[in-house]
Amino acid sequence: MRIVVSGTHASGKSTLISDFAARHPDFVVLPDPFDLIDEAWDGPSAAMFAAQLRVAADRLVSGEFGPDLIAERGPLDFLAYLVALREKTGAGMSSELLERSAIITAEALRHVDLLVVLPLTTSERFWVDADEDLELRDTMNDILLDLIEDPDLIGTHAEVVEIAGTRSERSSLLDSLVR
Repeated sequence: MRIVVSGTHASGKSTLISDFAARHPDFVVLPDPFDLIDEAWDGPSAAMFAAQLRVAADRLVSGEFGPDLIAERGPLDFLAYLVALREKTGAGMSSELLERSAIITAEALRHVDLLVVLPLTTSERFWVDADEDLELRDTMNDILLDLIEDPDLIGTHAEVVEIAGTRSERSSLLDSLVR
């Protein structure tokens, strides 16, 4: 089973994946694409999110990691960040970049069996470092929740599930989906 865990920054992705990996050592864990890009970034930018989108998509499409994997973030996350950045900053991002990113995302999602989305909730907020962009975080969350409703983007292969609740509730629900 190929699983992608999506959500804005500080939504509990790493914790959920760590808990899952401890119980499912047969799954390959793919880290956040941010950890895999070499450039140093001063802050959020279209180039940074586009680079991460490409890494996230390529590793899903390649098949190199086998049939059982869990990935922290997929290309959908970075498409949501690109749209959020444009909304937040009014940046002159080309519509061509967004169209190309949507095509890459849709293709990669054909290689995903389960898309787990961790929405921000008022009952369970994770600690966020003071230097994080909270407005971008909230905007990305809202856009991600809109994007998962787009059948042209998501396709018909991946099951999409929003998971909320306590740490143990999230872990239990993910385990039940994998069974």
